[in-house]
Amino acid sequence: MEKLEREVMQVSKEIAVKFIEAQRLSPNNFEEIFPSIYRVVMETALKGRERIDSEGAAE
Repeated sequence: MEKLEREVMQVSKEIAVKFIEAQRLSPNNFEEIFPSIYRVVMETALKGRERIDSEGAAE
């Protein structure tokens, strides 16, 4: 697994745990909700990477 994917998985798990602790997510609907959390974190990470790459190219 690529480094970015590992980091996204770790962040997504931490977010899910916080949601469970705050009672915004239950273990019963974890399977339904986790892919959405992962997707949003991955999209955000990729947008950040693109922005960094474009800023580096502009310099």
